[in-house]
Amino acid sequence: MQDGEKGLKTDILGLTLEECRTLAVQMGEKAFRGEQLYRWMQKGVPLEEMKNLPAAFRSRLAEETEYRLPQIVKRQVSKNDGTVKYLMSMTDGECVESVFMRYEHGNTVCVSCQAGCRMGCRFCASTLRGKVRDLSASEILGQIAVIGRDTGERVGGVVMMGIGEPLDNYDNTVKFLRLVSDENGLNIGLRHISVSTCGLVPGIKKLAREGLPVTLSISLHASDDESRSALMPVNRSYCIDELLGACREYFEVTGRRVSFEYTLLSGENDSEADARRLAQLLKSRIKAPCHVNLIMLNRVDETGFQTPDRGAAQRFRATLERCGVNATIRRRLGTDIDAACGQLRLNTAENPDKE
Repeated sequence: MQDGEKGLKTDILGLTLEECRTLAVQMGEKAFRGEQLYRWMQKGVPLEEMKNLPAAFRSRLAEETEYRLPQIVKRQVSKNDGTVKYLMSMTDGECVESVFMRYEHGNTVCVSCQAGCRMGCRFCASTLRGKVRDLSASEILGQIAVIGRDTGERVGGVVMMGIGEPLDNYDNTVKFLRLVSDENGLNIGLRHISVSTCGLVPGIKKLAREGLPVTLSISLHASDDESRSALMPVNRSYCIDELLGACREYFEVTGRRVSFEYTLLSGENDSEADARRLAQLLKSRIKAPCHVNLIMLNRVDETGFQTPDRGAAQRFRATLERCGVNATIRRRLGTDIDAACGQLRLNTAENPDKE
């Protein structure tokens, strides 16, 4: 049984329950052995610890298949709120970040979908070293499985807001969404999953028709094309008007409210005038329920941007509300650890021996 191109080993973490049953039979085992394998993998257990599988079956799996289970390289725990940030190594040594967050309504994991990012957003640490490669669907899923095993707690929600642009890795993102929501596996409801994008319009329109009712989160961060293009190169390919048109289409097709992420950068986009322009933009273009999630910048020295004070954020939110746009200030988690997306990976690459 091969995966994709001729000669490639089967990526078993990317298999469904039925596909695992089929694999076991092809290897001369009973179908229930495939079920056992599947259950173990969903729990993030290495092959050598799957003790109820025959040794010969495990040996063949190790030799003839690929099990892309990430390994924890570093683990930072916030003393403030218990948030856990992980640096995970893939089987080829590339590292990504994942975050385990506790909320009153349950636990959520933020996953990465690429090793590095090529989108070039000026305030983000993830893009400073560029994109190395896409992650497979199983490598994205594996982050959740490993975290579930490490914490011993159930994960009930997922945000695709870690390193990388999900719609720049479209096929693997969609496959991951189908795998993670499979009722036989981790069974995380699609309505509890958010997919964040910097604004790849063709991908947004395509995702709307996949039959996957996830929450679409748009990284907007500016209220006019000139400002947004200066912060986010993607805006030179897909301007705000095109982006909001795609968001409106997404709502019309899926019925799912669109969320807008807006990172507040001191002196750049955090004035009350900026808030009024943002409100007018969304009300005139979206014409559908939406929400603005205001984010206090987790400062990264290399980018040069500064975090506004709390008062500026509260004034920005109040202005949006007065203008009829629903907005909240995102709860800041992990402020005492390398909280910014891509920061732990970047700091580790520059200081590999630092604990």
